[in-house]
Amino acid sequence: MLIRKLFKFENAHIVRNCSSDRCRRSIHGHSYKVEVLLEAHALDHGQMVYDFGLMKGTIKDVIDAFDHAICFWDKDDAEYIRLCKEFSARWIALPVSPSAEQFARLFFVLIDAILKQTVMKNGEADVLLHSVIAHETDTGYAQAFRDDAYNPRMGSIALADIVFSDQVRAEWGDPQLYDKLQSGTPLVNPDVTLQVKI
Repeated sequence: MLIRKLFKFENAHIVRNCSSDRCRRSIHGHSYKVEVLLEAHALDHGQMVYDFGLMKGTIKDVIDAFDHAICFWDKDDAEYIRLCKEFSARWIALPVSPSAEQFARLFFVLIDAILKQTVMKNGEADVLLHSVIAHETDTGYAQAFRDDAYNPRMGSIALADIVFSDQVRAEWGDPQLYDKLQSGTPLVNPDVTLQVKI
């Protein structure tokens, strides 16, 4: 069974080396929609694949980090990167260019790490990230599956290579979230007491 949760954020970037002149040479923004699709072959104690409320925690925090931020490829022009950091408190350095395709892959890697490190407390079983869809516009999106996210031919994405500004990190519910993800520290879901015996 699949479930889907939709998230939204506003973001600015330049996509270097693309075919569109405006996109490769000018800072521009998009109203992104990100669909996170989870799958499982069993249901938890609440008869859900994964409680949508749980997705409003660390998964939402990581996606929301991109809201009203400027993203740049860490291999872009050094002066451009310096100016992005100087004139924006909210910035994210990426190991890949910020295209819709790479956003879908990037979010897959981040959310996959969150799910792998999450200690389930309500009988969730075999919950996996199925795919991530990054809508750049109303008419264009990219969908990344596991094979895409970890495909070196599309560029390597390692957690350690994604750098969030101090301001972005300070606004997370847990300012240590990214350090925990990188170190493999378990993320524990709320403990649930079964109220109705079946």
